[in-house]
This record gives sequence, structure tokens and C-alpha cells, in this order.
Amino acid sequence: MKIKFLITLSLLSVSFFSVQAQTYSILIKGGTVIDPKNNLNQVMDVGIFEGKIKKVAKDIDPKEARQVVDAKGMYVTPGLIDIHGHVFFGTQVNHYLSNSFTALPPDGFTFRVGVTTIVDAGGAGWTNFDDFKNNVIFHSKTRVLSFMNIVGKGMSGDRFEQDTTDMDPGLAAAVALKNKNDVVGFKVAHFMGPDWKPVDNAVKAGELAGMPVMVDFGGSTPPLPLADLFMKHLRPGDIFTHAYTLLEGNVRETIVDEATGKVKPFTLEARKKGIIFDVGYGGASFNYSQAIPALKQGFFPNTISTDLHTGSMNGSMKDMLSIMSKFYNMGMDLPAVIRASTWEPARVIKREMLGHISENAIADVAIFSMRKGNFGFYDKTGYKVEGKEKLECEMTIMGGKIVYDLNGIARPIYLK
Repeated sequence: MKIKFLITLSLLSVSFFSVQAQTYSILIKGGTVIDPKNNLNQVMDVGIFEGKIKKVAKDIDPKEARQVVDAKGMYVTPGLIDIHGHVFFGTQVNHYLSNSFTALPPDGFTFRVGVTTIVDAGGAGWTNFDDFKNNVIFHSKTRVLSFMNIVGKGMSGDRFEQDTTDMDPGLAAAVALKNKNDVVGFKVAHFMGPDWKPVDNAVKAGELAGMPVMVDFGGSTPPLPLADLFMKHLRPGDIFTHAYTLLEGNVRETIVDEATGKVKPFTLEARKKGIIFDVGYGGASFNYSQAIPALKQGFFPNTISTDLHTGSMNGSMKDMLSIMSKFYNMGMDLPAVIRASTWEPARVIKREMLGHISENAIADVAIFSMRKGNFGFYDKTGYKVEGKEKLECEMTIMGGKIVYDLNGIARPIYLK
């Protein structure tokens, strides 16, 4: 009798724990998974457990999950990676994008559009990187990385950014290597003049640290030749941001000849060499007169990014999804748009553990709907492209946790 009671108790215990010990913390059901790294573009289920992707399969039993997300009719992608933002926010006046009011706290502008990783593009230099790390990186739920400015004081305003004596490749590389989990490369920005020193010193820092360089080419009258920048100064894997911009005053050369509408031959050669072309949309750094003819000739961006700051977010830029929707409506297919916003930027910044939905990968996931309607996508000149579709973020999952749910598509919405 005692033996029978123990057996019964044991069976009850097994039954109880089999119910409690579920296989997945989150199960995303019925969405179209677009994962460019793994060449996926089909309806699949995604199971998440302990912060990692545990399984990607055709049909996973929802009884095996604590939370089930109904993604039917939606797109499931890796979390977006914005490699050009400005998030070194702070309270210093007259400091432009370095510990300043013009930069933005990342968490308010990332998860709601599917971004799980943002790279601050040059806000901090080697002298104030610790402030950036302590005040922003450590206190953000978003994964925040850095292209460290070759200027020691970072992007603190014009007079600092013109100071070539504060562009020390050795010191920049030393701080980058000390913080190699947080620093992905170096940034050149806003230098005005016919001097290659800012670019060359950034490349030297990149060589010392084994990291890429992002170049905002600034300006000069007459403009410094882009062909020289691409073919004589930059290396394969270095990044030319603001690729589709036309600045007033003939201070920076364009990649598309405005007279003929043709992509300039040296631009095509630069791509063959391995130069990365980044959107870096910003407040004044995107023109349809450059983008439309470039895309018609198949010259798509390697990476899509925002150049997010207070001067761009309420202009024509808006956010990451607005830019992605623009490129989609200009003729870039959705998998290519997703690639340029996930796996490709992960490769460019050498963070290949991100940007994909492989089994055992970090569970950074975005879920989008394609909203139907009549939409206008305009640039800084007021030129408008009309479209019938635009992406909208339904959910963002960061490290296996739901951090944004627009319409309550998780069941249960909150775990008790």
C-alpha cells in the first residue's frame, strides 16, 4: 500500500513538473520569418528560451510556451541595427552631439521601431568616452555601441571638430581597444577644409585597433575628390555615410551625376573594392535626386541608418522604419531592406552574433506589420514619393524579453 502511494505521488510529481517546465519562454507563431543570413523568407514559428533562439520550425506546439505571440500576417525579423545614431545625450550647453541636448536617450527612440542595437556615430572621443559609457551605455536597455570620434573631445561642436591637433590615432586606438566590447570603429565628421589628416588619422586608428572607419566627409571648396577618398585613403570595410546626399554650395561631391542621373564610375569601383555605402539619413543628408537614380541602376545601400538626433527625428527622416519604407517604395524588395537593416550592419561592425535568427543566437527579434493606405514619403527638399504600404512595428524582443508590444499580441500580455 505504501509502495503504491509513493508510485502515485511520483507520477503526480512528474505530471506537475511537465506542465510547469515549458520548453519556450516565448513562442512566435505564424509569422513570415525574413532572416537574410539564413536565406529565410517563409512562414515559420520561432521559439525563444533563456535569451536565445531555441528553435525555428514550421509548427511548434503553443502548449510548450509560457507566452505565445500571434504573428499571423506579420513579418518576423532580427532586431534592427542602426549603425548611425546620436545618443550621447546630456545637459552640457553648446556641445552639439556630445553629452548634449541635441543627442537623444536611446530607449525612447529604438524599441518602438524594432531597433535593438544602435551605434553612436562619433559623439564621444577618447577623452570623454568614459562619460558616454557610464551615463549612456550602462544605463540603456538598448544595446548601445560606439564609433569613437577621431577628435578627442568628440562631436562637441564646430571649433572642436576642426582641431586637427586633437586627432590622435594612437590615443583613440588605445581607448577603443580598452573598450572593445563597446567600440566598433572610428568616425570622421564635419571637418571643413582641403586636408586629408582627419581621414588618414582615423584610418591609422582603425589599423591599430583592427576596426572600420565611418566617414562623414564634411566639406571643402572646391570639394575634395570622392574618388581619392574611396580609392586612395579608405580601406575595404570602411564606411561612407550620407551616401545619397546633395549639399548646397558645392562643398561635397555626390555619387550620382545630377546632370546625367548616372552613378559615377568611381563609385562602382569603390563598391567592388569593398567600401560600404551607408544611408545616414539625418536632417539634411538625403536627397531623392541622388537615391532614385542610384536605386534604378541597382546601386542599393549596404546599410540603412537614421542619423538620429533632435534635428532629424521630426523632419523628413522620422525613424528607422520610415527610411526602410522609403527604400521599399523606391523599389528595394523587402528582404533586401531587412538585410540592410540587420545582417549587413552586423557584419560591417563585426558583431556577427547579432542580426539573425539562427538557433542559439541572441534573441533580438522585431515583428512588423505592413500597413496599407496612402502615404507620402518626402525628403528635405519637399520632393515626395507616394506609396501604398509602410512598415509598422508590432513588437520588439530584446535578449529574449518583450520590450515593446503595440497591440497586445502576446498571450498572456504580462506574466504573473
